[in-house]
Amino acid sequence: MSTRFRWLGHSALLFENDGKHVLIDPFLTGNPKAAIQPDDAQADLILISHGHGDHVGDAVAIAKRTKATVASNYEIGEWLKQPEQGLLKVEGLQHGGGFTFDDWVRVKFTLAFHGSALPDGSNGGNPCGFILTFPDGTKVYDAADTALFGDMALIGEEGLDLALLPIGDYYTMGVDDSIRAVKLLKPKYVIPIHYGTFPGIAQDARAWAERVKKETSAQPVVMEPGDWFDIPK
Repeated sequence: MSTRFRWLGHSALLFENDGKHVLIDPFLTGNPKAAIQPDDAQADLILISHGHGDHVGDAVAIAKRTKATVASNYEIGEWLKQPEQGLLKVEGLQHGGGFTFDDWVRVKFTLAFHGSALPDGSNGGNPCGFILTFPDGTKVYDAADTALFGDMALIGEEGLDLALLPIGDYYTMGVDDSIRAVKLLKPKYVIPIHYGTFPGIAQDARAWAERVKKETSAQPVVMEPGDWFDIPK
């Protein structure tokens, strides 16, 4: 019942535990780094961190095919229920709140500092990150798209096995602030995301990893899209 993670490129993330799957921000169509196609995506639960097209991605189509529950903030949840999207299995939460899906994984919504307008211009509410707690006790923080913020220290008090942090700069925090984030969060392992997809967010992940090793207590893990990582406990 161990927990595995697969990076699908950009901020598209897949977690597998006990034969079930959590899919986060499934931007696959139009993603030049996507490791899979939308029709190949597995999901029992889909999480959407905010309304931008590179995070909502293929969530609606995948949810309809897989019958997955979709969880996001309240505003995006209401948008997903509209006839244009037509989803029925939707959980609309807000920051600080959480829910346990199918007596399996618990998801808590955290702050994130970013925008959230939906692809059609609708109000996407406030962006968020996620803390996921799996049945084997594995605890993961997906910061999603965000700037550095001091309350990451409070998130770190949760006791994180893995943190996923954007390093692309331009739209999110860059390398320098991500190192500061690692120091606040104190995860056992940290993986960079939201970089290298487009020229504007190109970064040297190997150089970033060297800094993580030298400047923090975390173990960096640099992945290629499609790679799996078995999260140690």
